[in-house]
Amino acid sequence: MDRLRIKLLKKRSPQTVKHVLNLLTWIVNFGLKKNLCEGLSFHIQKPTVNNQKTEDLSPEQLSSLLEAIEKDTHPQAGAMMKMALFTGMRRGEMFKLEWEHVDFERGFIYIIDPKGGPDQKIPLNDATRELLKNHPKSGSQYVFPGRGGHRRKNINEAVNAIKTEAGLPADFRPLHGLRHVYASMLASTGQVDMYTLQKLLTHKDPKMTQRYAHLRDDALKKASNIAGELITKAAEKDEKIDVKSGQK
Repeated sequence: MDRLRIKLLKKRSPQTVKHVLNLLTWIVNFGLKKNLCEGLSFHIQKPTVNNQKTEDLSPEQLSSLLEAIEKDTHPQAGAMMKMALFTGMRRGEMFKLEWEHVDFERGFIYIIDPKGGPDQKIPLNDATRELLKNHPKSGSQYVFPGRGGHRRKNINEAVNAIKTEAGLPADFRPLHGLRHVYASMLASTGQVDMYTLQKLLTHKDPKMTQRYAHLRDDALKKASNIAGELITKAAEKDEKIDVKSGQK
């Protein structure tokens, strides 16, 4: 039986195993405080979790995705993928998004209870405003409702169909991956600082945003090289003028 349990745990991701072991530790500690059981006589070693995976798309892949979205007939899948790309919103946040949370007048989207944290707001940019104004209202309070107008719980099949049509990598996550694409595009411009990006992504911990820092650094290096090239060209131009005038 113990071997079977170990095999089952091995088939789970490190993050899942860590969650299970954390829960076990919490239960034992709770029982110890309530004098319901004895404490553990050994240390539970938890797996190291690497959740720093950052997904991105090339310009060609992004173009293919947008074409696939335009061809798709699902009433919500393509709109949700565009929403993730335009705003960086999480899948769960879009599932919970209600029309009353969209302030067209002030230009904000209010994110209620994001991952158990305090309510947040993000700017309603022009692309998202246009998307939502053209998005059909079904009479439900939710922007992307599920069956019967209730809160949606899943849309994997529909967004995966678009991903496949676009020829994206098999391991690319259609909605969460587009959140990474949104963040990567902003960081790559070199015009968005990490604090602003953190606020746009509603990250509680700035360490979560630091995974994109190298993209901003690369953009700044490119900008610096452009400045150097411009100065070099200007110097070469002055040198040519001096040669024509016979002066050094």
